[in-house]
Amino acid sequence: MSACVPTRAADPNRTERTHPPHSPPPGGPRRFRIAGADVSASIAVFLIALPLSLGIALATGAPLQAGLVAAAVGGLVAGRLGGSPLQVSGPAAGLTVVTADLIQRYGWRTTCAITVLAGLAQLGLGCLRVARGALAVSPAIVHGMLAGIGVTIAVAQLHIVLGGTPQSSVPDNLRALPAQLAHMRPAAVSVSVLTLALLLLWPRLPGRAGRLLRMVPAALIAVAGATAAAALAALHLPKVDLPSWSNHALAGLPEGPVLGLAAAVLTTTLVCSVQSLLGAVAVDKLVAGRPGLSPRVGRSNLDRELLGQGAANIVSGSLGGLPIAGVAVRSSANVHAGAVSRNSTMLHGVLVVIAALLMVPILEFIPLASLAALVMAVGIQMVSLNHIRTVTRHREVWVYAVTTLGVVSLGVLEGVALGVAMAVGVALHRLTRTRITHDEKEGVHHVHVRGQLTFLAVPRLSRALHLVPHGADTVVELDGSFMDHAAYETLQDWQRTHTAQGGTVEITGRHPGTRISEPHTSGDCRCRPWTPWRNHQCDGPQSTPPPAEKNPDGSDRSAPDPAGTGGASGHELARGISAFQRNTAPLVRSELARLAREGQQPSQLFLTCADSRLVTSMITSSGPGDLFVVRNVGNLVPRPGEESGDDSVAAAIEYAVDVLQVRSITVCGHSGCGAMQALLDSEPGDARTPLKRWLRHGLPSLERMADDRLAWGRLAGRTPEDAVEQLCLTNVVQQLEHLRAHGSVARAMAERDLELHGMYFHVGEAESYLLTETETGGVFDRVREQDLTV
Repeated sequence: MSACVPTRAADPNRTERTHPPHSPPPGGPRRFRIAGADVSASIAVFLIALPLSLGIALATGAPLQAGLVAAAVGGLVAGRLGGSPLQVSGPAAGLTVVTADLIQRYGWRTTCAITVLAGLAQLGLGCLRVARGALAVSPAIVHGMLAGIGVTIAVAQLHIVLGGTPQSSVPDNLRALPAQLAHMRPAAVSVSVLTLALLLLWPRLPGRAGRLLRMVPAALIAVAGATAAAALAALHLPKVDLPSWSNHALAGLPEGPVLGLAAAVLTTTLVCSVQSLLGAVAVDKLVAGRPGLSPRVGRSNLDRELLGQGAANIVSGSLGGLPIAGVAVRSSANVHAGAVSRNSTMLHGVLVVIAALLMVPILEFIPLASLAALVMAVGIQMVSLNHIRTVTRHREVWVYAVTTLGVVSLGVLEGVALGVAMAVGVALHRLTRTRITHDEKEGVHHVHVRGQLTFLAVPRLSRALHLVPHGADTVVELDGSFMDHAAYETLQDWQRTHTAQGGTVEITGRHPGTRISEPHTSGDCRCRPWTPWRNHQCDGPQSTPPPAEKNPDGSDRSAPDPAGTGGASGHELARGISAFQRNTAPLVRSELARLAREGQQPSQLFLTCADSRLVTSMITSSGPGDLFVVRNVGNLVPRPGEESGDDSVAAAIEYAVDVLQVRSITVCGHSGCGAMQALLDSEPGDARTPLKRWLRHGLPSLERMADDRLAWGRLAGRTPEDAVEQLCLTNVVQQLEHLRAHGSVARAMAERDLELHGMYFHVGEAESYLLTETETGGVFDRVREQDLTV
């Protein structure tokens, strides 16, 4: 999406100074500049990368300088050539187990050669443009791989934390742990405990001073504090040993069995590529959460990212560095620190080079136990409870568990292979797990099919259908999203035969040849539902009703029913309820039962107009429990202290923010708003009806639109069509200002990450627009699929 500075409609009486179309821009040639935000972000990333790079090198058994080489090359090469401008690459914890195994089997020089070959393989994959294929890997496999690597790292580093030496595998480390506990070194344990305590407590410092101090990365504070304490206490501990760069080991010719080397290259390529590509997608999501940054940075080019990672691994392996991949911790720190271009990533690489050349005497004061504690904490964090809850919710916990246990017990490549096999098995099990039941209720035979209806389920389907007597009334309920040709033919043949014998057949849930959300319809029904969450209404052969009058909010006002029976509207209501119970309720019953048990936990407060054409669940693709919705005439947010007895909106805001702990609030306006038209048409002397009293909360929007100092809002690069549309746009911006004035909102924005969003829905175009606020107005940009992250 693109954001342009909003301006008023062009004034034909005003002349503007322009330059000839082919003349050079004023001010001479552009000079290369680095934004201040990139400089500050690069420093923040550097302070995180320095101790982590040394710690990861220690955990792999590689020369400690190899971690600094990889961090510098990742910043300079991958940062310059990669397709994700704000992703930070370097030695990653996810590669620790793979690299440690390679060093133990083949030695350091051959490991560097394997890194070069893996980089060449990544270049080949990037040229083949297969980067998107890596995203087809089940998230449960990726999360399980990272969790297994995290467990392996944590168990190995625990031995160094206790003052010992780790073994080659997790089972060996676990067997050696009792003896290590019996002979632990108190000095190493005390330094490690201090490192972990600082790492845990630093991000939780309270108050305004705490917010300032938290700008310094916790990893740096933890290592620096433990180093200072060890030096003051004169503890004799193994410390960082950085030999002279003249003795640094570079890559050599690979030595070892060809099949073993090929498997090593494949494993390194797989782990580096998948972690980098998934990291690029995660960075896109972080960038999308920063208003105004997404158009400037753009989405990641995954094929180019793979090429950049391959080039970085070639250079890193050639210079004697660790394998390189995108690193989640550093990338998220880069985005949150305010980086706006790839200059921050490259500048962090320059700072690592400076540190590696000039800060060697300082780095050699760092105790190895402190670095081991830091890396152990990183490994523990890789076993994410949020990931476990996610895979459990999607019924993929077995894939996650098998992958994790495989990585811990056998290795990364073997564990991933087991996870893929388990994922395929789970998919086949779901495909073949079809429950078919038959029962009779009040003379009507019901055949209920739950699951996918494939050729594997045809024998069971035939048995259930032949239990239905000839000439009986039958309802076949299909609760699944797929029906293959064999099942379709079986069902069609039986239906024709049963109907010819005098029976009736009604197929619900999925009619052969239609989508799963469409019910079996009669010949005079011309409706098609747009989503499972719909109220399905059929247009029968009835006379056309007269045009409905309009309410001030733009909704229809039907004529009163003098008989009090509800008439046609009551019939439509009953029919809609019946359709819900028949078609939609079976699909949502389990989810609503869960919400009834756990209570509502919406992610955002959605404040919009009462207009009947605005269906919040439709335009946001949300379901039960996702949105806490507040609707009123004109989507108004009365300023605090001006409610004059109407506290309903303020109460809803307070409840959503303080009780429900929503993470975002959206104010949504729409085109053709009757409330905005009523505001424009209002006169100072109008009678004070309830509607007029309510609309006075929109007067600040009128004043804002009339203010010559403020530019008119723009809609996807164009000026509003008329004054009503302009007021609709201006009203969204104004109501966001009112929202910020509420005490609960102000506190939540200061204490936690509460986000405010403006939105505009054009009813006639069925287009949604998101607000990008500027100093003088606002820009509403289209929301398109290509602008969203995966």
